[in-house]
Amino acid sequence: MLQLSKLPGMRTLVSIEDAYEICRQITAKHAKTFYLGTLLMPEVKRRAIWAIYAWCRCTDELVDGLPAGITTPETLDRWEAQLESIFAGHPVEDPDVALVDTLSRFPMDIQPFRDMIAGQRMDLYRNRYETFEELELYCYRVAGTVGLMSTAIVGVNGGLQTAAWDRQQDLYIPTQEAIALGIAFQLTNILRDVGEDAARGRIYLPLEELARFNYTEQDLIEGVIDDRWQALMRFQIQRARNFYVIAEKGIGYLSPDARYPIWAALMLYQQILGAIERNRYDVFRQRAYVSTSRKFLSLPIAWLRAQAL
Repeated sequence: MLQLSKLPGMRTLVSIEDAYEICRQITAKHAKTFYLGTLLMPEVKRRAIWAIYAWCRCTDELVDGLPAGITTPETLDRWEAQLESIFAGHPVEDPDVALVDTLSRFPMDIQPFRDMIAGQRMDLYRNRYETFEELELYCYRVAGTVGLMSTAIVGVNGGLQTAAWDRQQDLYIPTQEAIALGIAFQLTNILRDVGEDAARGRIYLPLEELARFNYTEQDLIEGVIDDRWQALMRFQIQRARNFYVIAEKGIGYLSPDARYPIWAALMLYQQILGAIERNRYDVFRQRAYVSTSRKFLSLPIAWLRAQAL
């Protein structure tokens, strides 16, 4: 069993098993659709994904949760220092114990974690994005990075569509597809949460695209739903779906035991876009969600895709 080390003077932390349970509870509470997908993974992989998600959630909470009012650049500096400690094998808080264990089982680069913290720094001083290029960078940092972290856990299939004489060649790692999936998830979140974000003074939809559809910031703040808004939302939803299409192309390169849960997570989350459409693009007064029955109806289709694609 992994022997955890702590820095001098630090309090006693929970056991590895208890730490993973904390991470499971965080994932189940805050990411219900995503959590359902993780349950389809082998135990060691789903626990690792929970550890990653818990760290990402805690990072996001620094600027979007209860601590946000007192979060400063120095707060994120300390969080990054804590990240360095975790990667050195020294957990600081209880969920860190699970992440340290995960890193011992699935070695991964620290850079995506640093990039995510950089995304939170953007939220400290930005509440508008002029172009999609600016928004895409933000989406990569806060969500595309999760795709990179997850790829290290789910693994790739060394024998996929590879002739015996070619198997000594470098494996194809679906990096861009993993990033695209994270961005697709984040764009879906942005479209679902337009009203909530506007109430907090944040507009993530690119301002130049609002102008292209002759829709103003004030219209958005007031929750105006008309032909302009519907056309704008159709455009945004199609872009998100395009990222899902890119992501789909990488699933076949993953380890066989990961394809079904990844297909399931992708399909379940993508259905939020359909829920927005069914709500006639009213993301101000109705929260788009996917019913439990719709989720379970998707699972056989996800399984078939995992076998055939």
